[in-house]
Amino acid sequence: MKVSWKTLLLWSLPIIVVSFFLWQGFLAPTTNELNTNVASSRMTYGRFLEYLDMGWVKRVDMYDNGHTAIVEAVGPELGNRIQKIRVELPASAPELINKLKKANVDIDAHPTKNTNAIWNLVGNLFFPLILIGGLALLFRRSNNATGGPGQAMSFGKSKALFQMEAKTGVVFDDVAGVDEAKEEFEEVVTFLKQPECFTAVGAKIPKGVLLVGPPGTGKTLLAKAIAGEANVPFFSISGSEFVEMFVGVGASRVRDLFKKAKENAPCIVFIDEIDAVGRQRGTGIGGGNDEREQTLNQLLTEMDGFEGNTGIIVIAATNRADILDSALLRPGRFDRQVSVDVPDFKGRLAILEVHARNKKMDPDVALSTIARRTPGFSGADLANLLNEAAILTARRRKQAVTLNEIDASIDRVVAGMEGTPLIDSKSKRLIAYHEIGHAIVGTLLQDHDPVQKVTLVPRGQARGLTWFTPSDDQTLISRAQILSRIMGALGGRAAEEVVFGNAEVTTGASNDLQQVTSMARQMVTRFGMSTIGPLSLESEESSPFLGRGMASGSEYSDEIAIKIDKQIQEIVSKCHDNALKIIEDNRVVIDRLVDLLIEKETIDGQEFREIISEYTPVPDKKQYTIW
Repeated sequence: MKVSWKTLLLWSLPIIVVSFFLWQGFLAPTTNELNTNVASSRMTYGRFLEYLDMGWVKRVDMYDNGHTAIVEAVGPELGNRIQKIRVELPASAPELINKLKKANVDIDAHPTKNTNAIWNLVGNLFFPLILIGGLALLFRRSNNATGGPGQAMSFGKSKALFQMEAKTGVVFDDVAGVDEAKEEFEEVVTFLKQPECFTAVGAKIPKGVLLVGPPGTGKTLLAKAIAGEANVPFFSISGSEFVEMFVGVGASRVRDLFKKAKENAPCIVFIDEIDAVGRQRGTGIGGGNDEREQTLNQLLTEMDGFEGNTGIIVIAATNRADILDSALLRPGRFDRQVSVDVPDFKGRLAILEVHARNKKMDPDVALSTIARRTPGFSGADLANLLNEAAILTARRRKQAVTLNEIDASIDRVVAGMEGTPLIDSKSKRLIAYHEIGHAIVGTLLQDHDPVQKVTLVPRGQARGLTWFTPSDDQTLISRAQILSRIMGALGGRAAEEVVFGNAEVTTGASNDLQQVTSMARQMVTRFGMSTIGPLSLESEESSPFLGRGMASGSEYSDEIAIKIDKQIQEIVSKCHDNALKIIEDNRVVIDRLVDLLIEKETIDGQEFREIISEYTPVPDKKQYTIW
């Protein structure tokens, strides 16, 4: 990690100050000669006077302003050798000097070399200078809006990432599955590169393009592509970066962002997750003084206010367009709303081809098969699918991704991680009958999706799974298809009842029953597929500010509510009776399939249909119809 010298200086300031005072207090050098003139012993002042009277003292060196003396004496008690003795002198002894002179003793006074004043002066200047220098450095950094601790003085500046020529590494060739949205953006890029083609006929550059779609469908990827293709200045920012705890900061950042954009026009401003700042006004507790509302008002003014912003194209992305303010969505601000939906079969195939470029795929792998098996997958889901398959391939130490790894990855993405296989027991046999019940009812119904495989390998919370693969992308679903799905979902419970009896029915069908009830209720209240008539009794709209379902009140009378409950019960009851009849009529083949499933743990759809065809005709499936 690279660290600047300024950061090092800021972190080292406390260490420098502490080290200096430690040096000054304990390690500062002294030049006292008393420390170098070492005495062999000590002597009292009275004993010293006796030695002086006896004439044994030859020399006296005085230190510490006459408070301490080093005496050179010689005598019989000292072994007739000259020895240095330390004597502490009293504070008031004026007659001592006269006695020393009368005894002809060599006297020498050593003044103290005191350097404390110098060190005190340096210490008093050093710390304030370091403190002032550190503060100056902090204030200098505070004027820089690039981030870090110094940004406290510049939080009103825009945090948008600016690139003169955005090098995102993504171009339009890397975006697949959203051809309509890509065409819209290609037109915007052409407008930026060759505006004369449009202005010649009086066309004006669009001010804003709003990308709307579920998560993972490629909205941000499209913004990266237009940045890589346009070769114009590109600003990118998230909607949440406008909002702070201080009122007025968000509006200030909006003004700063568009000020920079006007200086670099023509340019592109990309705001990701604009719903963080563009919610409907008047829904907060703070009313018009709310920080988010002030930020939105400033954004509305900058996009299409009194001054305008020629040459700036605002691109925004959101997956919650229902909560955006109506003033933000009108023409003149966001002139175009581009829907980026989940891709269809052709879109999934194109996305898989893009993400398979940098992966070693086995020649036997057909991307069209994968695309057909993944209805409802977004672009992010498909990218994750191939990445999981590549990881599994490396874990299995293979050289290329095969269809086995892709199948396992699809199962993992949809249902979760693979669990420990069940041991052969009553529970395993019951689960086998449950899953075979789903599969055989779905196979023998004319309007049900074909079985892709049946497995007893646990995944996530499911102890067994039955996979159905739709033949094509279904945007419109008929009444017969919904009823077939209800009967297919009830096939597991019906198999448990026929084989084990009502007393042995388990909780394994709890999720199936939730789906059955939901589908039957929608048939009655939304799709008009009941005897009540073609009425929409419940709407899908709900208040996004009160939570899902909290604001949905009753839109019909109590009498209609009773009829709705009776219709739902009648639909589920008839579908349950049909599922029971299919299970009873095909008990022999069900027992064979269960034994095979317990042995192999997984049966693919083709083998499943071949076994059933030995007992009953599968292709026409006319013997079980929908009323």
